[in-house]
Amino acid sequence: MNSSVQPLLALDGVHTHIGPYHILHGVDLAVAKGGITMLLGRNGAGKTTTLRTVMGLWHASAGTIRFDGNDISEFATPDVARLDIAYVPENMGIFSDLTVRENLFLAARKGPLDAARLDWIFGFMPALKTFWLQRAGLLSGGQKQMLSIARAMVEPRRLLLVDEPSKGLAPAIIQNLIVAFGALRDEGVTILLVEQNFNFASKLGDTVAVMDNGRVVHAGTMAALVADPELQARLLGLSLDSHQ
Repeated sequence: MNSSVQPLLALDGVHTHIGPYHILHGVDLAVAKGGITMLLGRNGAGKTTTLRTVMGLWHASAGTIRFDGNDISEFATPDVARLDIAYVPENMGIFSDLTVRENLFLAARKGPLDAARLDWIFGFMPALKTFWLQRAGLLSGGQKQMLSIARAMVEPRRLLLVDEPSKGLAPAIIQNLIVAFGALRDEGVTILLVEQNFNFASKLGDTVAVMDNGRVVHAGTMAALVADPELQARLLGLSLDSHQ
């Protein structure tokens, strides 16, 4: 991505405490408008806390969060969502007692489900059409993950925050997700995506930020990180060659 593009989302010196625990230690992060930014790092680095802090689920104890130039640091979660920001948590966040249809109906805040957009989603996730009237709690783990992602896609969003979308999915579905997220980018959606699967991340990301110990320790293009196995090993303890 062109570094001159104005960030849609910018975190400046963000600290987050959860009870007595100091999790984020001054996060600086810029998410370019209209691109896919991958947020990588070891377990416990602070990636999920970063997403939850942006969504207002946990509040920053210091620093500033700006969306489209406006300070949203003190916004409650419903107010963040009203800015057309959607969040797909790692724990899926679906309603197990409701059907697939009802889960997607509730996610369509602006009106009835759009048939054309549903067909577009079914193209990437055909299982959701197959189990349209089935209770979500009866789906497999991978199908639940697909439903969680579809809930965030059912209406156009300005910013999509996604926590480990490939977890528990078969390779064929992961490939469909790569296409789906690329299609969302093409329609102007900005995506910040936490991922442990570096091979998946390398195929999708435009830019990348790597976290360690509650800070962003590297930011740049995904292409540059993919091309530098030594940098991968230093930042992530892995190389792309060993995670095909």
